[in-house]
Amino acid sequence: MTYIFDAVRTPRGKGKPEGALAAMKPDELVATLVTALQQRVPTATTPDALILGCVGQVGAQGSNIALVSKFRSELPDATASFSINNFCTSGLTAINQGAALIAANQATTVLAGGVEMMSRVGFMADKASYYSDTSLPLRTRYLLVALAADRLADDLNITRQELDHLALLSQQRTQAAEGTALVASRIAVNGYNAEECLRVGNLASLAALEPAFAELGAAHIEQLGRPIDHRHTIAHAPGICDGAALALIGQRDAIDAPPRARIVASADVGGDPEQSLTAGFAAMELALQRAGLTLADMDRIEFMESFAVTMAKFIRDYQPNLDKVNVSGGHLAKGHPLGASGAILLSTLLDTLDVAKGRFGLVVATGASGTGSAMIVERME
Repeated sequence: MTYIFDAVRTPRGKGKPEGALAAMKPDELVATLVTALQQRVPTATTPDALILGCVGQVGAQGSNIALVSKFRSELPDATASFSINNFCTSGLTAINQGAALIAANQATTVLAGGVEMMSRVGFMADKASYYSDTSLPLRTRYLLVALAADRLADDLNITRQELDHLALLSQQRTQAAEGTALVASRIAVNGYNAEECLRVGNLASLAALEPAFAELGAAHIEQLGRPIDHRHTIAHAPGICDGAALALIGQRDAIDAPPRARIVASADVGGDPEQSLTAGFAAMELALQRAGLTLADMDRIEFMESFAVTMAKFIRDYQPNLDKVNVSGGHLAKGHPLGASGAILLSTLLDTLDVAKGRFGLVVATGASGTGSAMIVERME
């Protein structure tokens, strides 16, 4: 079995040069969290590996950002380091991979999570050939996630009103969580400890916003397959931001400290690339199957608000108890630092479980082109 001894996260700063975290290097963000974990779990042994999810692995995040972060954190030379790009699920995938190493007795303790500084490395900054490769079959060509979200909303007839209500709920819950134990594992960075992307509106102000991606869609009609009704506004899309998160995981007797949770089951899956943002649902179902549990057994759920449509689909298809889902807000209000997000959600989940004194929790992450990841944990008393 693999246990989570702690999981911490930074606040999220705007992914702009003037953002609250922008003066930091990505490896410095990670080092801040390594130091926090060392202080919070002082009996932790030397980690066998540092595994980081990161999507934009160029420039400031290039040359194996996990290795650079290891050096910045002054971890021992013997600590292995791996960088993973699994799109928006990367941070959770990294933790899943660390847990797999531990379960296979290839490691006793691992630091795993993710980092993304979009103020330094912008969206699609790697300029991958895949993004524009027309030699691939149409269904597997890269489709910008904003357009995939709009097409999914059109396919499912998710209404603009549904999207507005979900955006407002995320904003209100994020605001209400500030200053409470729901952010207990969020670590201040250079004195900053808030969610910089948060802007709280109301239904009237949200309804007044125009769809944000119609012009972009007009330029990608071939990939979309047809003209669609564009519905997502900037309020329905997670903000571009900086952030990082890190979990300390290991075998039960590897660290002389009480673990916060046990990893019950996890799953990383591929899905239909045409449906793009839906593989997280398959990962969730597989993790639940492996755990022998149901959604109703979950006391708290952190479901990635990739775009508002993914939350709307989750609610429509699974009818979860919304009092248990994203109780401290989500990506629509706080922002989405790509490769860090899955790990941020796990850290958030542990805080929400502690506040609720719940037993089981679920994290679901979903990304472009059919990537999905999920994890179920059991909180330790």
